[in-house]
Amino acid sequence: MKILEEFKAFALKGNMFDLAVGVIIGGAFGKIVDSLVKDVIMPVVGLGSGEIDFKQLYFNLGHTVYPTLDAAEKAGAPILKYGLFINNLVDFFIMAFIVFLMVKGINRLRGAQPAPPPAPTPEDVLLLREIRDLLKR
Repeated sequence: MKILEEFKAFALKGNMFDLAVGVIIGGAFGKIVDSLVKDVIMPVVGLGSGEIDFKQLYFNLGHTVYPTLDAAEKAGAPILKYGLFINNLVDFFIMAFIVFLMVKGINRLRGAQPAPPPAPTPEDVLLLREIRDLLKR
């Protein structure tokens, strides 16, 4: 029974709940950003760049030519999917920018936090300062 009490104390800590909520919200937030990038931003970028579908961009590392990415994947060809990498980069930068804006907004709502008091100077440092000052005289 002691182990259950320890687990209960561990699980009910405030930080644990904060972490759990952050993970759950982060997962949902990731899906929203993913949809924003795939369904809204990348089609506009593709339209602006001549209707290129970035998801379909790849390098074929083999000798056989395939008409589409799907055909190359079905054949098991060695391929480098750089278009998906571009999508993931855009995902990352959008996510990072949104998190930056959220942190900036939260900090603004919190207002200016008073600076923490300086840590007391250790005794050995005070003693060394006294010795230095005596030597200067």
